[in-house]
Amino acid sequence: MENDPAQSGETKDELTRILNVERIEDNFFRGIETPSGEGRMFGGQVLGQALMAAMRTAPDDKVNHSLHAYFMRPGDATKPVLYRVERDMDGNSFATRRVIAVQNGQPILNMAASFQVQEKGMAYTTEMPADIPAPEDCPNERELADTYADRMPEAFLKFLRTDRPIEIRPCSFTAPFSQEPTFGESFRWIRARGTMPKDENLHRSALAYASDFGLLGAALAVHGLTFLSEGLRVASLDHALWIHGEFRMDDWLLFGVESPWTGGGRGLTRGRFFTREGRLVATVSQEGMTRRKTPAGQPAV
Repeated sequence: MENDPAQSGETKDELTRILNVERIEDNFFRGIETPSGEGRMFGGQVLGQALMAAMRTAPDDKVNHSLHAYFMRPGDATKPVLYRVERDMDGNSFATRRVIAVQNGQPILNMAASFQVQEKGMAYTTEMPADIPAPEDCPNERELADTYADRMPEAFLKFLRTDRPIEIRPCSFTAPFSQEPTFGESFRWIRARGTMPKDENLHRSALAYASDFGLLGAALAVHGLTFLSEGLRVASLDHALWIHGEFRMDDWLLFGVESPWTGGGRGLTRGRFFTREGRLVATVSQEGMTRRKTPAGQPAV
């Protein structure tokens, strides 16, 4: 299962191309549209590009360790995005930046990012769960689509078979036609397709991009729902990412996701990223809108 010959060379280089924003003035950058995109832009693309824009203005001796963002409007996948960076503070150990992403003259995301000089200190980390299958033993999404082709809706099959810059291999699979609630942490292996340049900023931006995959699905799963369930309105509201250590996005990372709470038309999710060796390298949390219509057409409480 290790090789995926269906993926083109273009797809393998796509993530690096998406994240390399263009400087158009001192504090202004432009990110490309989604290659072959249509409809709404993937929120992770805006996150990754916004972080890269902030990184392009940060001091060379500091690396990004956290970001906090709010999604305000859906992005248009067919259009580029303008990023304006505010250089709020440059200290001895830390620096902070604010970024506003703009399309059609309106902000679609704002983000605050913090950078730190790398230093030693007290260290503790939780352990990676045991008995996780290796990524080579987990089917990729295209293989899952082939396995369940006769039972999956066409829209979901198309999604699983779409060439994307991030490869995802679920460690266990809940079919989208299942209506059984799913609780606890679910795991999948993720990595960028192809080899990425040795650029720490690029890999951290790529993690921001990938950290938006699958989070809100966990908030739906506890109710036995999926993105294909009828009467749902789902959208990311805010996103926080903390990066704890070095990693490569073109090597496998284990991404564990769970939802500890839903209510009031919102769902809270959180996730953890481990290297194959079991080192915790990042933590993410996101709240999203998870409204469901009742038969009368009113949002459910």
